[in-house]
Amino acid sequence: MHETPMRIFVDDRESRSRVLEYLEATEGTQVIRKRLKTGDYLIEDRVIAERKRIPDFLTSLCDGRLFNQASALTNCGLRALLILEGHAAEWNRTNIRREAIQGALLTLGVIFDLQVLRAQDEAETAQIILFAARQLRQNKRVGVRRPGFRPKGKRARQLYILTSLPRVGSSRAKTLLDHFGSNERIVTASETELRTLSGIGPQTAKAIHNAVREDPLPYH
Repeated sequence: MHETPMRIFVDDRESRSRVLEYLEATEGTQVIRKRLKTGDYLIEDRVIAERKRIPDFLTSLCDGRLFNQASALTNCGLRALLILEGHAAEWNRTNIRREAIQGALLTLGVIFDLQVLRAQDEAETAQIILFAARQLRQNKRVGVRRPGFRPKGKRARQLYILTSLPRVGSSRAKTLLDHFGSNERIVTASETELRTLSGIGPQTAKAIHNAVREDPLPYH
């Protein structure tokens, strides 16, 4: 019996990318172009992937769109990937501080639980997508048991993520979430706003702020 091809939906706005060309040239892959509400590539109906060139990533960080896009990805009901595409030298062609970039990447991984992968070019991006499709196909057949605690429900997952922040235990996590309503708002809150909460002192507010944010100011 022949196995059905791996299925990858590609947002039609990615039609000019060579990633699409590489995917369509891969045997055993069914590539379907359509307008996706979120992300650029829907892999095996289970994982959504967003592709960002490094300059696009840096621009979205500066103009404030990055975390809104991350929130849309992680709240779409599927596992989400962010593929950062470009060479290492491209990180240096900007006035954004290195600490700001590191803070943004940490926020994406820790607060939004978004998997961030690197690719040098469009060919490597395609390989990541294909590898993900093969892994999903394989794991679907054999099944995977994930060790460790797995919180159920949106609020439980939000609290679980918040407790990974410095000086934040379950009690402070509840205080933060009850006040701000979402992890996204906690991430974007100022140190002053954090300090106004009962049980969140100056040191804790500073630790949270430093862990998730850095002002994208240039070196002088």
